[in-house]
Amino acid sequence: MFLSTNKVYGDAPNEIPLKELEKRYDYARPEDSAGIDETCRIDRTLHSLFGASKAAADLVAQEYGRYFKMKVGIFRGGCLTGPSHSGVELHGFLSYLVKIALSGGTYSIFGYKGKQVRDNIHSYDVVRAIEEFAANPRPGEVYNLGGGRENSISILEAIERIEQMTRRKLDWRYVEEARKGDHICYISNLGKFKSHYPNWKVTRGLDAILEEIIASQRAQLAQAGAR
Repeated sequence: MFLSTNKVYGDAPNEIPLKELEKRYDYARPEDSAGIDETCRIDRTLHSLFGASKAAADLVAQEYGRYFKMKVGIFRGGCLTGPSHSGVELHGFLSYLVKIALSGGTYSIFGYKGKQVRDNIHSYDVVRAIEEFAANPRPGEVYNLGGGRENSISILEAIERIEQMTRRKLDWRYVEEARKGDHICYISNLGKFKSHYPNWKVTRGLDAILEEIIASQRAQLAQAGAR
């Protein structure tokens, strides 16, 4: 199993027509509503060095499956998260947002008015996807893996929801310059994996994910305070 990333697509997903809503960007065309699928190109696009290194490994993993017929599966993850996630400023934004909301500090939003969108998937559902593949592997196959449209959320929407759930005001600042190669709106199209492994589905919604992260962060803060 190779855990790749949606960053292998670079900024190619930004070429899909978007519409700007009050608190998020979204796909403008109905045919794009389900999100980015595995046919999105991974070359001739701007990656971060992280994305480029992952793309190289992604292709090598595919080759072991296709060339040598090894039982290799490649999962291009969206935002993989859960109660044990240790988010930092540039990665793991739900976990990091909760951390800032509960412990103080200032969150930085980098570009796109805070309306950039990501889909989030609980670690339990990631493990379940791996188990399904392992039970009936398809050598060299590539799958997008995320929470899908129902688990998609913008930074502004996430801040609002976390403030409601924690009953704490989150301090944030806006930085005009976006991260290089960043996605404006990224939702994982899960159609391919679901068609190959129909017993799998997303079982944890956004509120359930956030409740677990909040409880975990509060427990960590209480433990630190008791020392």
